[in-house]
Amino acid sequence: MSTLAPTTPRAEATPAAAGRRHRIDDWRPEDPDFWRTTGARIARRNLWVSIFAEHVGFSVWSLWSVTVLFLGPEYGIDPAGKFLLTAVPAALGAVLRLPYTLAVARFGGRNWAIVSALLLLLPAVPMTVLLEPGVSYSTLMVLACLTGVGGGNFASSMANINQFFPQHLKGRALGLNAGGGNLGVPAVQLVGLAVLATAGAAYPRLVPAVYLPLIVLAALAAARWLDNVSGARNEPGALREAARDPHTWVMSLLYIGTFGSFIGFGFAFGQVLQLQFADRFPTAVDAAWLTFLGPLVGSLIRPLGGHLADRLGGARVTFWNFVAMAAGAGLVLYASRERSFGLYLTGFLALFVFSGIGNGSTYKMIPAIFRARAVAAVDAGRRDPAGAQRWSARMTGALIGIAGAVGASGGLLVNVAFRQSFLSQGSADAAYLAFIAAYALCFALTWLVYLRPGPRRLAGV
Repeated sequence: MSTLAPTTPRAEATPAAAGRRHRIDDWRPEDPDFWRTTGARIARRNLWVSIFAEHVGFSVWSLWSVTVLFLGPEYGIDPAGKFLLTAVPAALGAVLRLPYTLAVARFGGRNWAIVSALLLLLPAVPMTVLLEPGVSYSTLMVLACLTGVGGGNFASSMANINQFFPQHLKGRALGLNAGGGNLGVPAVQLVGLAVLATAGAAYPRLVPAVYLPLIVLAALAAARWLDNVSGARNEPGALREAARDPHTWVMSLLYIGTFGSFIGFGFAFGQVLQLQFADRFPTAVDAAWLTFLGPLVGSLIRPLGGHLADRLGGARVTFWNFVAMAAGAGLVLYASRERSFGLYLTGFLALFVFSGIGNGSTYKMIPAIFRARAVAAVDAGRRDPAGAQRWSARMTGALIGIAGAVGASGGLLVNVAFRQSFLSQGSADAAYLAFIAAYALCFALTWLVYLRPGPRRLAGV
C-alpha cells in the first residue's frame, strides 16, 4: 500500500512484548498459527477503528462541498469563487498524502492516527466560529484550504492497515477501509442537508460543529484501540525508484481519472446542480436533497471494481470503465444542452458509479503489474524468486503511495475545469468536453500499455 513494510521476526514474544501497551514487537500475519490465535483479532480491531477515523477525515475534507450551498448573496461570492473554495481542499489533500503515508512508519500507526485526527480540529474549530455573513473571502479560502488535512488521513490509514493483514486478506481489508472512508463524503452532505432542513441556511457553522465531538472521539478511539507495529519501516529509495518507472505515471494518470473524478464531482455536484438547473433548485436545501446521492453510490460500489478485476482482469475492467465514463460525460453534456434534468442526473450518477468501480480496478492493477514483471525477471534469470517477491512488494507500495497523492489532484482539476467553463461560457459544457477527452485518453492509454497484444504485454494485469 505504501513504501511501508513490516518486519516479521521469528521470536516467540507476544504482540505486546516487554509490557509496552499499544506497541507490537512481534507481528507475523503470514504465519497461519499466529494469525489464527492472535493476529486476526488485533488486525480486525485496528481495521474498524481506522475505518471510523478515516471516515471522519473524509467528512472534514469534504466540508466545503456542502458549506458552499449555505453561502447565499449576503456573502458576496460568485460561482467562480465558490468553485475555488471546493478546489483548494482537494489540492492540499493531494499534497499531504505522501508525507502522511511516510509518517506511519516514522511515528507509528497509532501515534499518527491520534495526531492526524486532532489536526482535523484546525479547520473545524475556526469554521464553527467564523462562518457568518461579513467574513472575508480570504478567510474562507484559508479555512477551505485547511480542510485538506482530512485528505491526508486516507493515505496514512491505508498504509497503517496494510501492515496488519496477510497478503490474501489485504484486498478485502483495504477495500473496507477505503470504502468506509469514501462514505464520509455523502455523510457530511447528509449532515448539511439535516442542518439546512432544520436550522436553515443561516447557520453553516453547525455543520463543522457536528464534527467536533466526532473528531475528538476518533482521536480517543485511536489512542485506546490502535497499535504501533515496531518493525514497520519506510523502504529506502523505493519512492525514488518508483518515480523513475513509467508505470508509476501511467497508473497515476488513470487514478486521476477514477478517484480524481470521484472526489472532484463529490465536491462540485451541489454547485453544478444549482447553476445548471437554477429554476429546479432555487434554494440550497433543494440541491442538498440530491448532492449526497452520487458520492454514496460511488463509495458503495467501489468493492465491485476490485471484484470484477479479480475475475476479468484489472486492465480490461479499467479500459471498459473509462469507455463508460466517457459515455456518461457525453450523456451529461447532451442533457445539459437539451435542459433534460432526468438524463442529466442519470449521466452524473453513472459518472459516480463508474468512478467508484474504477477506483477498485486501478488499485488491483498495481500489484499485478509488478507481480508480472517479477515473474518475467525470474524466468529470464535476472532475479531470484525471493528477491523478485520483495522487489514486487516494495515497488507496489511505493507506486500506490505516489498514485494516491497524484490521483487526489483530480479533485482540484475537476473544480478548476467547472470554474473556467462557467467563467468563459456561462455553462459547464466546456468542462464536460474536457472530461470526455480525458477519459478517452485514459482508455486509449490503458489499451496501449496493458492490453495491446505483443511480446511486451504484461500477463495477468
